[in-house]
Amino acid sequence: MSKKVTPYKDSQLGKKKQVEQMFDTISENYDGLNRVISFGIDTSWRKKVIDLVKQTNPKNALDIATGTGDLAISLAEAGVPKVVGLDLSEGMLSVGRKKITEKKLDHIIEMTQGDSEALPFENDSFDAITVAFGVRNFETLENGLKEILRVLKPGGIFVVLETSVPTKFPFKQGYRFHCRFILPTVGKLFSKDKVAYKYLSDSAAVFPFGEKFNNILAKVGFTQVKHLPQTMGVATIYTASK
Repeated sequence: MSKKVTPYKDSQLGKKKQVEQMFDTISENYDGLNRVISFGIDTSWRKKVIDLVKQTNPKNALDIATGTGDLAISLAEAGVPKVVGLDLSEGMLSVGRKKITEKKLDHIIEMTQGDSEALPFENDSFDAITVAFGVRNFETLENGLKEILRVLKPGGIFVVLETSVPTKFPFKQGYRFHCRFILPTVGKLFSKDKVAYKYLSDSAAVFPFGEKFNNILAKVGFTQVKHLPQTMGVATIYTASK
């Protein structure tokens, strides 16, 4: 990233610990606020991620920054036999485990607390790895991507869904208004953490999207790197292999 953005500017903690603390705090309201802030469009983006993964018929999958488990649950429901969801935040994982139990998917999905930059898995462990709205929270982006490459099986698929900034009028202006005013305002009104949603918009604004992120993936060692802008460029899906 061109600029390091952290949730709590006055905190002495590193970004990783701040992100963990922030998501622990907002975990109970996260799902509902996410749907409101994105107008529900994020569900269609996640479906496209699942469709891309399904095409490769993976025997297992790792969902990093799984949060409350939405994507992990969708992977299991799409027929992936074994899914691991990993996240820094125990608060988010706790909410996710309840959802998984309600859907009777405990035998397929394992939720585990862990660090994306020090993954607790052997080399070449997963056929598919996904990250939805999580790579911009990595403390060191390239370190996290190197770890993902390490645990991805040769020929496996890596899919990232992340926010991006529209470049064309009037979508660029509308996106800026949404991020600067609507997202932080909704967060202040309905979230326990008044700065969390400002951080989420600030971190999205500085993330190296599009070709810049493609170049980082290629530099780390991924192959067959592609990106697919979504909804006038407000989000982008990236695919890569090993």
